[in-house]
Amino acid sequence: MDRKAQSMDVSSEKNPNVSSSAGHQFPSFSKFFPLLASYWLILLVVIPLHIHFHLIAQSELKQLKANQKLLLEENYNLTSLNEELRKERKNLTEQIETMEKTWNEQNVSRAQWSIDQYCPKGNNGRTCTSCQNGWEKQFSSCYAYNDAKPPDQRNWEDARENCRTKNSDLTVVFDQTEKDYVNTQSHDIHDIQGYWIGLRAEGGKWRWIDGSDLTNQAWIQQQPVDGQCVTSLQDREWRSVSCDEKNAWICEKKALSV
Repeated sequence: MDRKAQSMDVSSEKNPNVSSSAGHQFPSFSKFFPLLASYWLILLVVIPLHIHFHLIAQSELKQLKANQKLLLEENYNLTSLNEELRKERKNLTEQIETMEKTWNEQNVSRAQWSIDQYCPKGNNGRTCTSCQNGWEKQFSSCYAYNDAKPPDQRNWEDARENCRTKNSDLTVVFDQTEKDYVNTQSHDIHDIQGYWIGLRAEGGKWRWIDGSDLTNQAWIQQQPVDGQCVTSLQDREWRSVSCDEKNAWICEKKALSV
């Protein structure tokens, strides 16, 4: 055995844990391939999922921002609308207050007018009556017989309008007693051919202005024809004539309880 071999043997004997470099081997790559393949597989799955969820998150964020913008616009519109409603409410409140003030003033004026009309002042103070001056009380009503001469006579509608300006309407006859009274007071003077009363033909029926139908058909002989109205005249039966004719008229309103 030569010296080199002896030297190696001696070294081996001195350090048995040291192996010969000629005998050292590295792990095979095939042992790491499954692990690397798993890592790559995980990366191939995770990265697309990460990208997918990131895109979804971005889309949702974009939608949330759009919704937030819409909510801000709606809030602005509601705020503007609320301000407009507040102003409108203020205006309506002012109008109501003005109307109430005007209404109260008118009521006071009407009340004063009523007092002056029904309770005129005299030397001994005020004396109240059931009907104002120029009206005749009968039953529970006040009657005004407008015995106008032909130039001042009116058709049925205009006569009714005149009654309304006096807080009344054309007379409505309740029973035979009232009918007789109305006829008696419908004086044949000033070339008057008749006095308008609140009865006219509507829908093929004789109907009063209060909406009720004529119940006693014997009060007028003519059949109802639309466009015809009824007049009353002393010592004559009620007569149906064109509502456009001009006649005198009778106004009626409730009498004041005193």
